[in-house]
Amino acid sequence: MPLNRWAEEHSKELIAVAALTGTLAGGACHLAGAPDAGDWLWRITLVATLVPLTWSVVRALSHGDLGVDLIALLAMAGALIGGELLAGSVVAVMLAGGNALEAYADGRARRELTALLRRAPQVAHRRDGDDWEEVDVASVAPGDVLLVRAGELIPVDGVLLSERASIDASSITGESLPIAGERGVKVRSGTANAGDAFELRASRGAADSSYAALVRLVERAQSEKPPFTRLADRYAVIFLPITLALAGLAWALSGEAIRALAVLVVATPCPLILAAPIALVSGLSRAASAGIVLKGGTALERLGSARTVLLDKTGTLTRGRPAVERIVAFDGRDGDDLLALAASVDQLSAHVLAEGIVHDAERRGLSLTTPRDAREQPGDGIVARVDGHRVGVGGKRWLLRQGFAAANGSAMGAPLDAAGGRALVHVGVDQRLAGVLVMADRPRPDAANLVAQLHAAGVRQVAMVTGDVAEVADQVAEQVGLDRVYAEQTPQQKLAVVRAAREHPELRPVVMVGDGVNDAPALALADVGIALAGESRTVSSEAADAVITVDRVDRVAEAVRIGRRTMRIARQSVLVGIGLSVAAMVVAAFGYLPPVAGALLQEVIDVGVILNALRALRP
Repeated sequence: MPLNRWAEEHSKELIAVAALTGTLAGGACHLAGAPDAGDWLWRITLVATLVPLTWSVVRALSHGDLGVDLIALLAMAGALIGGELLAGSVVAVMLAGGNALEAYADGRARRELTALLRRAPQVAHRRDGDDWEEVDVASVAPGDVLLVRAGELIPVDGVLLSERASIDASSITGESLPIAGERGVKVRSGTANAGDAFELRASRGAADSSYAALVRLVERAQSEKPPFTRLADRYAVIFLPITLALAGLAWALSGEAIRALAVLVVATPCPLILAAPIALVSGLSRAASAGIVLKGGTALERLGSARTVLLDKTGTLTRGRPAVERIVAFDGRDGDDLLALAASVDQLSAHVLAEGIVHDAERRGLSLTTPRDAREQPGDGIVARVDGHRVGVGGKRWLLRQGFAAANGSAMGAPLDAAGGRALVHVGVDQRLAGVLVMADRPRPDAANLVAQLHAAGVRQVAMVTGDVAEVADQVAEQVGLDRVYAEQTPQQKLAVVRAAREHPELRPVVMVGDGVNDAPALALADVGIALAGESRTVSSEAADAVITVDRVDRVAEAVRIGRRTMRIARQSVLVGIGLSVAAMVVAAFGYLPPVAGALLQEVIDVGVILNALRALRP
């Protein structure tokens, strides 16, 4: 990183170090018998702090914002003019230190779209006569014929030209199971090819395709979110007029400007400057220890008053990967034996359902064998030899074409269908269909108590917002106990749900929780966006205010609890600190507390406030 860029990013920390160094150096000069040099060091410290502070306050006032910095500016300017240089330098250290803490707390609050743009397809394979040429995706025009290889992202919106295709749309639509497409079906950019290579005819250019529209949605959502007023500034609106009234009254009644200065020095809002940032930094640290990385204190403040939590389904409330829900074995075959044979073959398959089959077999403690002579048709199935048996795993029609005949007892099995978010994987053994594995996306075990935990933490409404079909969404919602369900929602419609909740006075602030690309716009617009990234970091992490780094959705309730407790401690520290400062201001107004003594008393108040704020570190 270039030095000038590093200095710009850490300017507040550098100012704090400079203010502390100048104040200590000035004090050392006084102790060494060089008071003039010490005074000049304090003057330099004050001026060096006042210049950027004045510019910041003027800029804030031009926008109609009154904050804690204005009181500090008046105190430091008064100390410089009145010759109370030590008191002014101490105020400068407190102000610069508080700003540095706040910069540290918000240092990770960068809303970048880099991951979203990085995930976007960069090249496409376009037909050129009888050959395929690799071209920049931006050069693709409507009507071009493209080849999408296995595992690649679809570069532009188009129409399928091949007979069949298997599409993984989980990151865009939220559907956890692969979608089987046939010739003529429309496919969306940003989805992935989960099967064999296929051809499509582009219907739009890259700039007009679905994925580019999603990027623009995230950008607009981020700019739509209004600026946030920090806790300290909200209290400063009340504290500022009280301070100015007391200082003016003390000067008017006594005729001594030094009393007004003493009031301003004691009133320097160090409890506001220090208490809230320290409590927030402590809360951020506490959250990180629980696997919740918050991108700044603003997110923690909003979590502390959250009233609505919106949850995505796939990968958030559910595991996001299909698992074996039921085994239907034909002709009296043992179900575990059937699963072991299927999982043995699927060890060599890259299909999304194969991973779930292998995982479930291992979870049940079944012994798997390394298959031989494997032959896979991506998207359709795989055939191999396992322990002397010819075993096929895949779709029923494909297995029949591979020579596996329907079993005599197959009609005696339980009624089977692929509705309700389920997929059927047929298994053939030794030339006969031996059974069916019913696959479904299961709710997370820790999701069962999530709603109750959120309600107990003070959240009024917990709802699901998903792109999956209503039947599947309703089943999951019933198992988890959600208050409301929004199913079959596009990214634009998810935005509308978040926007409507934020406009309702009793439902905001709004927390949105998701893990996929389709959640990114809603995460960006919500008051707090939380991304689940336990196993893989997705684009949602870039659009969110917080990332849960462990694979547990119940950490959402923990984040709300930490936010509530942190803000309670921060408010307590601020109010107690302000109360003590007001008492000291009254004493200073009557002339019993000179500026330097007032600055030192303020330090004692600060220590008490800091110790209380640090309680947010504890569970």
